[in-house]
Amino acid sequence: MTRIMAYPLTRRLWRQVALALALLAPALVQAAESTAVTSPRVTATLLSSRDAVAPGERFQVALVQKIAPGWHTYWANPGDSGEATRITWTLSQGASAGEIQWPAPKAIPVEPLVNFGFEGTVVLPVEIAVPADAKIGERLTLQAAATWLVCEKICIPEEGTLTLDLPVAPAAVIDAAAESRIAEARAQLPAPAAFRGRLAAEGEALVLTLPGLPAAATELRFFPLSDTLIDHAAAQEIRRAGEATTVRLARSSAFKIAEGESAGVLTYREGGAPRALSIVADVDRALVGAAAAPAAAPAAVTIPLPAEGADLTLWAALLFAFAGGLILNLMPCVLPVLFIKALGFAQLAQASRSQVREQGLLFLAGVLVTFMALATLVIALGALGTSVGWGFQLQSPPLVIALAVVMTLIGLNLLGAFEVGTSAAGVGHGLASRGGRLGAFMTGALAVVVATPCTAPFMGAAIGYAVTQPPLLGLSVFLSLALGFALPVVALSFAPGLLRLLPKPGRWMLILKQAFAFPMFATAIWLIWVASVQAGPGGVLAALVAVLAAGFVVWLVGVTRGSGRGRLASSLAAVLVAVGAGWFVVQSAVPEATQARAGDVQAWSPERVAALQAEGRPVFVNFTAAWCITCLANERVALSRQEVKDAFAELKVTYLKADWTNRNSQIAMALAEQGRAGVPLYLFYPGRKGAAPEVLPQLLTPDTVVTAARRAAGKPVETAAR
Repeated sequence: MTRIMAYPLTRRLWRQVALALALLAPALVQAAESTAVTSPRVTATLLSSRDAVAPGERFQVALVQKIAPGWHTYWANPGDSGEATRITWTLSQGASAGEIQWPAPKAIPVEPLVNFGFEGTVVLPVEIAVPADAKIGERLTLQAAATWLVCEKICIPEEGTLTLDLPVAPAAVIDAAAESRIAEARAQLPAPAAFRGRLAAEGEALVLTLPGLPAAATELRFFPLSDTLIDHAAAQEIRRAGEATTVRLARSSAFKIAEGESAGVLTYREGGAPRALSIVADVDRALVGAAAAPAAAPAAVTIPLPAEGADLTLWAALLFAFAGGLILNLMPCVLPVLFIKALGFAQLAQASRSQVREQGLLFLAGVLVTFMALATLVIALGALGTSVGWGFQLQSPPLVIALAVVMTLIGLNLLGAFEVGTSAAGVGHGLASRGGRLGAFMTGALAVVVATPCTAPFMGAAIGYAVTQPPLLGLSVFLSLALGFALPVVALSFAPGLLRLLPKPGRWMLILKQAFAFPMFATAIWLIWVASVQAGPGGVLAALVAVLAAGFVVWLVGVTRGSGRGRLASSLAAVLVAVGAGWFVVQSAVPEATQARAGDVQAWSPERVAALQAEGRPVFVNFTAAWCITCLANERVALSRQEVKDAFAELKVTYLKADWTNRNSQIAMALAEQGRAGVPLYLFYPGRKGAAPEVLPQLLTPDTVVTAARRAAGKPVETAAR
């Protein structure tokens, strides 16, 4: 009987304990603001109006952005350029998040454009719904993956993941300070208008009628939610007729209305105080489905070709890709790996014909598999809306450092510091064994990984065509590129007579093997330099630690090779060192914002190009990356030459650099607009507002650049440098 009575007493006791904990919650929970995500431009946090939540309630959180002076982020409709702030939520099961509640934006002129956005501090509220079946004592997790574009004269995409972990209690615990802050922000949100507007045509212009606007309203400005409605930079003419106020608006060059109503925000001042209304306007039937005048429509983007006026077909793309793959073998980023293959063929000089052919076919398999894997990933990510380009893998500092380690280890192996698989004395047998076959395959794969940052002639147009086509057609172009790339090695393997011209194996082979180590070390040095550009001093430190750890692991495994007892311990120690070094690399090699560094070179942005053209100045844009060997060669051979600098100074050319060393969605989009998927890309904009650029060849000469500069400046080309 006693046991029967104890149960309800215990249950009541636990209820009392839970209630007491809820009452003490303000002292037990953390502050209702997440850890900040900080850059030199924006500090972002996630703010909650609750320290603890109750089952089934709705409450407010807010993304808070503290923006550095001179910089701005963007509204739902960013205006002429930019990208709105977005939040992707990961919530506890059953919870849900509403849409961003946008405050009224400001018109931010970036001549000759106008953007819509925010400066200073902006609070973006979002409503969260707690599931009704949330259990007391559990926690509600809010994870907001936020992305935003922050701009001054340049634009930098930023992102951060903000997390709040709130306890579930019998009653909500309000954070008074946070609640007040969010309530103040929500009080300033545009209020729903008590009237409906009307949007009609007036010639080529639009007229927005506002029948219930206060007569004392001044400094009116209409911000449409649609980016295809009005010319954002055009003046808005205000008229008053009796009780009605009208706003005359210039149509967008991409004008389009698909529905019978249009929404936006109207800002004005009344009695000196700022006001904002959320407006819904009925659209005149004649405007629904109407389009902009043909003359004002933007020109279709075509893929630039060497042949003037030609259109790229599938067969042309296949031919371009095959030729580009062939030429790619001559690029400096590929040569170190081809040295490895050349050494393998030298060692096979006296082997059977079947062995040599097998090596060539396995190299081909490695090339094809890796090429198609990378191409599939690029096409798939593009289809999902992610802006990536060819050579994207070298935009990851940890991967760049990993490749530097691989090149260092290959160099040490060639010098005889350690052996992999078989000894040098048994080369012929070893290459015919499983290890030799795997080595041939991996040589092909490695060649592709280090080759993709290079862009050979014909490749740019072919890859640009491939990424804009259906997947099967796109992959066929990449397959043609891979076949062209692998052809020289495969052809050599099927021509054993050439190999037999080499002398018999001897001391010369050992010397050649050791000599080939130094291109590997040179490649490793270049990759570490790329990491320094991407991640600064932290990237260099991470790379050196990784190389040291790799050397230690190789030594540790080598000295315990003959010891049965020590092998397990050394293997465990090697794994721990490798994991520790990998963790350090990932933590330390964090991408930094890359900018143009030369004193007479400015950072690129679309706004900057438009502003310079409006001033009548020709503009040269260099889309480049530190990991692009072709780009660096062009800068050394052409762009840094004194005659080019003198011509730019004489013709008042502004040199802009779009640095794609680290991932940048805006640059990726600009490349795609020109039919390209990778760098280099060189554009020369004439000094006329809105004029289309001239696309320069991928391999530059001083004469090519100077001649293009004179054309952009409207000068005769006969006087160009020779």
